[in-house]
Amino acid sequence: NAQVTMIALEFSEELIALSGSNNVLLVHNAYYSGNYLDEQHLVIAATNNPEVNREIYNDARKRHLLVNVADTPELCDFYLGGIVTRGNVKIAISTNGKSPTMAKRLRQFFEEVIPEEIDELTQNLNQYRKTIKGDFRLKVKKLNKLTEGLLSE
Repeated sequence: NAQVTMIALEFSEELIALSGSNNVLLVHNAYYSGNYLDEQHLVIAATNNPEVNREIYNDARKRHLLVNVADTPELCDFYLGGIVTRGNVKIAISTNGKSPTMAKRLRQFFEEVIPEEIDELTQNLNQYRKTIKGDFRLKVKKLNKLTEGLLSE
C-alpha cells in the first residue's frame, strides 16, 4: 500500500505513463524542496547532484526520516539489497552500499542456480521437522544429516 513520490526536472515517457495508470506513483516535475518530505516515511535521494543529495539527506535527518543517498554509503541509514525469492526461500544480498552492481550480479546468479522446486523441498522439510521426536540437538542433527547433500552436484 505504499505510495511513491518522485521529484525531478525530467521523467521518461514510460515513467509518466506508469504514473498515470495508477495511484501508487506520483511524479512532480520540479526542483527539490524540503516540503516534499512532509508526510513521507522513507527517502531515497538519487540525483546526479551531490549538493542536492546532501540537502535531501539533511532535510530528511531533521525530520527523523530514514534516508538512503544513492552511491554514498556514509549518507545511508539503510541499504537496498538484492532479494531472491522462491516461495518460502528468500536470500537477501547486501554489499553495505559499496557495490550495488555486485549485489545485482549475485542476485542474478542465485536466481539462475536456485531451482524453482526449492519451495516444495522447503515445505517437505518443514513437514518432516514436525515429525522428529527428541530434544532440539537431536532434531538439528537429523535435519543436518538430511540436508547435507542439498547443494552438492
